[in-house]
Amino acid sequence: MIDRTTIDRIMDAADIVEVVQDFVSLKKRGVNYIGCCPFHNEKTPSFIVSPSKGIFKCFGCGKSGNAVGFVMEHEQMTYPEALKYIARKYSIEVVEKELSEEEQKQNDDRESMRILNEYAAKYFQNNLLNDPEGIAIGLAYFRERGFTDEAIKTFGLGYSLEKRDAFTETALKNGYKLDFMTKTGLTIVNEETKRRYDRFFGRVMFPVYSISGQVIGFGGRVLKTAEKTAKYVNSPESEIYNKSKTLYGLYQARTEIVRQKKCYLVEGYADVISLFMAGVRNVVASSGTSLTEDQIRIIHRLTDDITVLYDGDSAGIHASIRGIDMLLAQGLNVRVLLLPDGEDPDSFAKKNGSEKTIEYLNTHEEDFIRFKTRLSKQEADKDPLKRAAMITDIVKTISVIEDQIKQTVYLQECSKILEIDENTLYSELMKFRRKKITEGKLPTGYTQQQRPEPNPTPRQQTPKVSGNKELGFLSKEREIMRLLLLHGNKTIANPLDTNKEKPQMVKVAELMIGLMVKYNITELRNSINQQIFTELLNDVYNSNEISEKKFINNPDPAISSVAADVCSSSYELSSIWTKNGSVYYGEEARLPEIIIDVCNKYLIEVKKDKKRKLSAELKRQIETNTKQQSQLAMLEQEYANDTTNEQLAEEIAALKANYEATKALTMDSMKSIKDITDEITELSLKQ
Repeated sequence: MIDRTTIDRIMDAADIVEVVQDFVSLKKRGVNYIGCCPFHNEKTPSFIVSPSKGIFKCFGCGKSGNAVGFVMEHEQMTYPEALKYIARKYSIEVVEKELSEEEQKQNDDRESMRILNEYAAKYFQNNLLNDPEGIAIGLAYFRERGFTDEAIKTFGLGYSLEKRDAFTETALKNGYKLDFMTKTGLTIVNEETKRRYDRFFGRVMFPVYSISGQVIGFGGRVLKTAEKTAKYVNSPESEIYNKSKTLYGLYQARTEIVRQKKCYLVEGYADVISLFMAGVRNVVASSGTSLTEDQIRIIHRLTDDITVLYDGDSAGIHASIRGIDMLLAQGLNVRVLLLPDGEDPDSFAKKNGSEKTIEYLNTHEEDFIRFKTRLSKQEADKDPLKRAAMITDIVKTISVIEDQIKQTVYLQECSKILEIDENTLYSELMKFRRKKITEGKLPTGYTQQQRPEPNPTPRQQTPKVSGNKELGFLSKEREIMRLLLLHGNKTIANPLDTNKEKPQMVKVAELMIGLMVKYNITELRNSINQQIFTELLNDVYNSNEISEKKFINNPDPAISSVAADVCSSSYELSSIWTKNGSVYYGEEARLPEIIIDVCNKYLIEVKKDKKRKLSAELKRQIETNTKQQSQLAMLEQEYANDTTNEQLAEEIAALKANYEATKALTMDSMKSIKDITDEITELSLKQ
């Protein structure tokens, strides 16, 4: 457990802009920062970070919270894990008490897997730098590749000994569990013989880091050639490692990508490291896999501009072409750079050094449309059919771009290069658009059907509600929470004081909670709102200061998320209001009337709910009365034919009594409904 004092130090030190900028490219807008949300796919930024309030909020998917909540959500960490991550960022020492055996058993598997991977990375690097075999084989290989000490340290490179179970046996002796070794893929167990052996034995090791710097997997390259041995072996998919959502070198490159507002994309581990040594620090690799949409989205969080840098051979050229459409579809500005034939980024950087490499990258990249048309013209200039197919293919590529202005510019450029009428190209473009509409494949923004459902936030995880009835409560409860948290400590003139000349001054929280208690409203519909309200009620009764930070930094992510949500706004006051001496009466100037209005509206909602329940009860009573009346008529008819039947007479008397009682209840219910209706009308007239 982390003690409260340390948690407070971490929360005080955490700058939410700095924390979020490790993962998302932010631009300053007024007093806040804005960027593309990392929790859902979007091309128009709706993700706001408020440094003054210490919160983030996405107005697209609804995610919100503080710095710790952001790390928890983005990195799928527990609350203690996120605290430790931020503590490391700000060099705060975290001392925890020793876990009991029971607590250790309940420890999260993901944390155990991360700890094991961190241990494995240090073990492999120690082998590389200190073990005779590691120095003679692994380090010699890296030296031969020209990797510097800085690069080896920065990327955590290592070596796995040739002994087939060296790592497994060492890890077991150091107390690490075989279960987690197999889950991370570091150890393989033969089901028949039960023999245990290392997945990466006899290989140089490339740790794969998450964007926050945690080791989540490994890539291992074999140094001895053998027909049945794969050149590279990678960690299998696990709870902490998903290859299609991971980019090699992202942790090392993220700061430079944001600073330079540009990312270079290459294929392999060595390409990243060699370019890094040449001074190109904003480079990542797809780790030998085909580029995926998840990988593209990760890049897009940090920058809008990407240059695809692949080998100059035929395979490299076609790999570039395959990735272009996907990058464009995600809204990135794409440029392509092909190296000279026979070169890859690794060999080119080593051969040319830092200055020439950077100069070549700056002068030889070209816009995707020029690259694709130039490449296609070389293959199809002399064949009309191939030329027609080439034009169709280029227009198809342009059709995946959502931005219509960009589409138009690219069509104009394509028209000039290919010497073909622009209207013809536009007609071809519309064919692809119509086809996508028919197939329901238009990108986000064109059809709601294709838009992915955002993950539910704590604010959205409310009990299932019945239509608009409950939504009326929740929207008004949100406004009550917002006013209490944002303005609770502010002092205003009491609007209920009859002395208008010199009214009593009262705090917003005291006035609002006083009104709600007066109206007998102390229980809210949403459980999280209720927890916050109860705490605020205690603060008012104990004359404590109301602080939104107390709830924004609450260890319960659900409370923190709701607090951040209600304290955020997607709007800022335009400068036009202060221009030319214009006067704008903001919310603070109107707080007394706003508070009365909000409390009245919630009271109206409460009374409407009570009226709904009474109306339902009245309906049931009327139905009962009707049945009793019909039954009574039948019994009286029967008794008229047999006046000596005493038992029947008693039944009639009892039924008459029940009928009169139900009738009285019906009248009472009707009166109560009328009274509530009058109260609702009176309250509504005050709005």
